[in-house]
Amino acid sequence: MTHPFLDLAPLSAARFASIEDRVARLLGTEQDVVIMQGEALLPLEGAIRGTAGPGTVALNVITGPYGQTFGDWLRDCGATVIDLAVPFHTAVTAEQIRKAFAEHPEIDFVSLVHAEAATGNTNPVAEIGEVVKERGALFYLDAVASVGAEPVLPDAWAVDLCVIGAQKAMGGPAGVSAVSVSERAWARMAANPRAPRRSYLSLLDWKARWIDGGRAALPHAPAQLEMLALEACVERIEAQGLETVMRRHAAAAAATRAGAVALGGGLEPYVHRTTEAAPVATTLRVPAGLVASELVGRALATDPGLPLAAGGGALAKEMIRVNHYGADATPGAVRGSLVGLGQALAEAGLDVDVTGALRAAEEAWA
Repeated sequence: MTHPFLDLAPLSAARFASIEDRVARLLGTEQDVVIMQGEALLPLEGAIRGTAGPGTVALNVITGPYGQTFGDWLRDCGATVIDLAVPFHTAVTAEQIRKAFAEHPEIDFVSLVHAEAATGNTNPVAEIGEVVKERGALFYLDAVASVGAEPVLPDAWAVDLCVIGAQKAMGGPAGVSAVSVSERAWARMAANPRAPRRSYLSLLDWKARWIDGGRAALPHAPAQLEMLALEACVERIEAQGLETVMRRHAAAAAATRAGAVALGGGLEPYVHRTTEAAPVATTLRVPAGLVASELVGRALATDPGLPLAAGGGALAKEMIRVNHYGADATPGAVRGSLVGLGQALAEAGLDVDVTGALRAAEEAWA
């Protein structure tokens, strides 16, 4: 008895390399792209541990929970960390980055999350990249949530380490991820005695055993199903056109925001400025006296398939996330989310206008 998922011919090195090349084209990069065999936390941590050490002075930008995690990793590596934290309902600015450099000219590493799906904000990477390039610091970017929803351009933005995952806006698998690596980043790793070697976290192992060998022989058995899913995911984006995919995410964000405002009941956008709101997910603040996780629970009880979640940690009380990414970047997902939230708010005794919300969402999408 054969099975289409189990009885596959081995994934060749040539096909693995071709998938890397397609990811590189998606990012518009000439840098090396390494597809790592695990969820995006693998290259996110591996890239920091590969390039940071006791001599590193890192500016760690915190616009959400992942920025906090990166600071922990950097400190664990022995780096001196300067945290630049901004309220989660906003974005960091290039001017704030410039000011941090003026106050700490010794900064040689900058870590930033492009779009924080957890908080719904997005940061102006192109402008920040200009500042970081002027100062000659290494630029590390988490673009896991943003890729596919908005432009991600490592070369144009002078990003040295750009980590992506396919499970959000790309609509692909979570079991593999990728990182583009500049020559400067490779050099920093090679000079770092603490960089992981002979380790699952090691990017240097991939360089020595895969890239430097002309990508002729895989260093180990790949996660075949996930690689094939990534290939299919990129193929679908290529067929639709990346610009089309990004426009769909932007439309979903605009429709959700407009619909939530028109819905009433005290629901309001968590990120104040539309220009700072991420197209991958819209976050909403619940009215005082209500608990976000309870409202989400009521909405999901009506339709478990809605792309709704409460904020993580302390944000579970005040924030709702509408995760309109990937397959859910559609008018139907937005409408369903607004109806579900409207019903949940009505059950809590609040006045809502579901009809008005759907009308506003439709007009904003168009």
